[in-house]
Amino acid sequence: MKNKLTPLELKWILYDVGNSAFILLVTTIIPIYFNHLALSGGIDEEQYLAYWSYAASFATVLVAFLGPIMGTVADFKGNKKRIFLLNAILGALLLFCLWMPSNWLAFLVLFVFARVFYSVSLVVYDSMLVDVAPEEDLDTVSSKGYAWGYIGSVIPFVISLVIVLMYDQIGITFNLAMLLAFAINAVWWFLFTLPIALAYKQKHYVPKEDHVAKQTFARLISTFKNIKSHKKAFLFLLAFFFYIDGVYTIMEMATAYGTSLGLDQTSLLLALLLTQIVAFPAAITFGILAKKYSTELLIKIAVFAYLCIAIYALFLDDLTDFWILAVAVGLFQGGIQALSRSYFARLIPANASGEYFGIFDICGKGASFLGTMIVGLVTQLTGIQNIAVGCLAFLFLLGLTIFSKVAKMPDDTEFAQASSKQN
Repeated sequence: MKNKLTPLELKWILYDVGNSAFILLVTTIIPIYFNHLALSGGIDEEQYLAYWSYAASFATVLVAFLGPIMGTVADFKGNKKRIFLLNAILGALLLFCLWMPSNWLAFLVLFVFARVFYSVSLVVYDSMLVDVAPEEDLDTVSSKGYAWGYIGSVIPFVISLVIVLMYDQIGITFNLAMLLAFAINAVWWFLFTLPIALAYKQKHYVPKEDHVAKQTFARLISTFKNIKSHKKAFLFLLAFFFYIDGVYTIMEMATAYGTSLGLDQTSLLLALLLTQIVAFPAAITFGILAKKYSTELLIKIAVFAYLCIAIYALFLDDLTDFWILAVAVGLFQGGIQALSRSYFARLIPANASGEYFGIFDICGKGASFLGTMIVGLVTQLTGIQNIAVGCLAFLFLLGLTIFSKVAKMPDDTEFAQASSKQN
């Protein structure tokens, strides 16, 4: 296993440290603040969870539309750094501005756009990896990105947590505490964006033609056609969509779910902090295990673990259960993300990874549409949050079933070694 990172690889990983501060807020403090605004606006606990789910789903729809387009445009010569930096800066700026709305609906609108800019920046960020690390180091650098992202994001989170939970003792108002929390994480995100933005050089690119818009959509259509014609890669993406949808829904909805059940908010936040701490060594461990055991086996174990987690959520009714859930999620979330990314990288042409990872990122980081919609609809129909979250087990079961079929299929080496065709 590679131990020493090059300066460029380290700078690439630092962006994961920076942007993870935002996604940790999304799973912890931001839902609690939205709950505060919603209750002030006369929204009850069940409706609050539903509206939060719908907002997350809408953000996913926007990313599903914009992500492939922006990712494809970024492949043109000289575009990747500009598009990455623009989305990262706008995402950090909107994160800072989240303290401004006093109305729950206005807050949700601002949050949706912050989430879209964040997700698009990650589409471009993932595609930058092929310019940052040699092919033999992609898995290692990718895994360390997830691992250090988990542990690095804890620093601004802990500072924000202390401010938000102890604002009264500090002698400030709750609104000022939220302003400081959003500002700290926005500045953290921005500062850790700069190293890779300044050092990155786009090595792989598509030459621009006179009609860029036409060329962009022609390339997108060609890529989608190619992936559909290669069964193993296509079925993997289908399996990945379902199981990662459940993973990201659990990550996003954890605090909102616990809050809607009336669990103690301070303990909820501390439990999710533990998730991040556990995820750091767990992600690295999965990378080590991948040297000894097949990636297919490890992914199936992780998906099955999440299936059990979703079933366990059916019976969650106290803080102890939530702590158990938090540790279980931390053990598997980094591994399932890192190994899925490296597994897909082996299925596709290396010199076309930017285009294909655009599709991968929509299934992955743009995910949680189906899961959040399920949680929102079931919560509104039944009024029982446990059943809503427990329904995610069907996503993991479906993903596991499809992936088990993929694991038995022979590798499409002709496709994986094929050259990318420029449109």
